Amino acid sequence: MSRANTLAKKQRVIEDLFNGNGDEQAVLQKHRISTRVFNNWLADDDFREMFDQRIEAAYRQSRLIIARYAPLAAAKLLELTESEKEETARKACLDIIESKSQARPKTTANTTEHTPSISSSQASKLLAALAKAEENQ
Repeated sequence: MSRANTLAKKQRVIEDLFNGNGDEQAVLQKHRISTRVFNNWLADDDFREMFDQRIEAAYRQSRLIIARYAPLAAAKLLELTESEKEETARKACLDIIESKSQARPKTTANTTEHTPSISSSQASKLLAALAKAEENQ
């Protein structure tokens, strides 16, 4: 098999692995690749780099999706702080507090455009939940 054909086959295997077309073993069987050959590919720096780049691209795509919906999720959590179910409201408050501690540093872009405002009752509930969480630790 020529180098170009081998490279194309490797690329098809990588794409099938990442497109959810079965687990690793099923993809290898589909392409008639033995585990030994696949392990040899993984030992090759060029293949491993191509594979690692595809993994990094998948993580980057998932971070983008999460970032895209973060303002909506934050607004929904704020709504839940007003829930009539006390436990739901309390958990929403704790989630807001926890997400703040994991927040990314601010960038130079204007990030306040999509930031929902917090009412005084929501702020009170957040502070009460924080105080209660501190008492329990």
